[in-house]
Amino acid sequence: MPIYHSLGKIPNKRHTQFNKSDGTLYHEELFGTIGFEGMSSLLYHEHAPTQVKKINKSIDVTPKVAIEKNITSRKLIGFDILPENDFLDSRQTLLVNKSVHIGLAAPKKSMETYFYKNSDADEMLFIHKGKGNLKTLLGNISFEYGDYLIIPRGMIYQIEFESEDNRILYAESFDPIYTPKKYRNWFGQLTEHSPFCERDYKLPKNLVSFNEKGDFLVKIKKQGMLHEIIYGTHPFDVVGWDGYNFPYGFSIHDFEPITGRIHQPPPVHQTFETKSFVICSFCPRLYDYHPKAIPSPYNHSNIDSDEIIYYVDGDFMSRSDIKPGHISVHPSGIPHGPHPGTYEGSIGKKETHELAVMIDTFSPLQVTENALRIDDGKYFKSWLK
Repeated sequence: MPIYHSLGKIPNKRHTQFNKSDGTLYHEELFGTIGFEGMSSLLYHEHAPTQVKKINKSIDVTPKVAIEKNITSRKLIGFDILPENDFLDSRQTLLVNKSVHIGLAAPKKSMETYFYKNSDADEMLFIHKGKGNLKTLLGNISFEYGDYLIIPRGMIYQIEFESEDNRILYAESFDPIYTPKKYRNWFGQLTEHSPFCERDYKLPKNLVSFNEKGDFLVKIKKQGMLHEIIYGTHPFDVVGWDGYNFPYGFSIHDFEPITGRIHQPPPVHQTFETKSFVICSFCPRLYDYHPKAIPSPYNHSNIDSDEIIYYVDGDFMSRSDIKPGHISVHPSGIPHGPHPGTYEGSIGKKETHELAVMIDTFSPLQVTENALRIDDGKYFKSWLK
């Protein structure tokens, strides 16, 4: 997502003296990726960002895999996951491979007693239900129903919710999450044929800097462990920053679908990508307009990827008995396609009002114990007439 952004006060030249009013220096930090070659931002702190006072307990949060080699199509009833007060406690990882962990969360309370940092993975949070504020050391992003939040690895954040009714689809990506290459020119700008543009991004605003000392709990996730670290200064002490590496939001409602005379394959719905998986947005759109078009998707074999679809709202044209919060899992190695009757039933229809998020992974997904607890157990038979 190469776009320059800046908040707060910064010196005229990087890596030079930047003095406070009392003559002491602000502390510069490079928040970078891929060593010193990837996207980065320069942050200026009130205090050195290295003030670790104590390391408390470490908890193993590695997902418990129940099925390592899955060939069963599944339907997971997402809203069967019970809400939890705490944001991290509410996160239930469902499907995993070496590149991504996919799960659901239903937090009731805001993060007020601690800060969180995922040091291993970029995070994608899709807000199905809820409204609030993503608070980070680089500024705040307000969010609501339908928003994607992209949080780079290493970003310290808190989430503030406006109510207790919150539902989130999340993906922890061990590869960086970018916008699709096919939508960017060689300068990194989104091109005219892209279904969204930089104007649609929700960028960090309202940088609030805290010049406080004390005991501040930061929970850091690394290598499947959740470490509790006590910092001696407030993590949100950045007075200014600039660069290309920062959190941002994007609303699924701002995705402009690409349509055609005949059925368009899923890549036209692509919204984000990594080298290991893609994320697509299925949005309300006009159907195909060839006089003999079949709007419903055709059967296709999952040879190279596992496909999961999270159903958000509306009627999905190719599925029967699907409700908001359901997740369909179509593993590689076996074909899938429209449910009986939906193929023929789509003929003549002019539009759809479906809303869904699809994640296609290029390596097989393993099924966790959490997933089996909400599996309906019969979806793989749903194509039998």
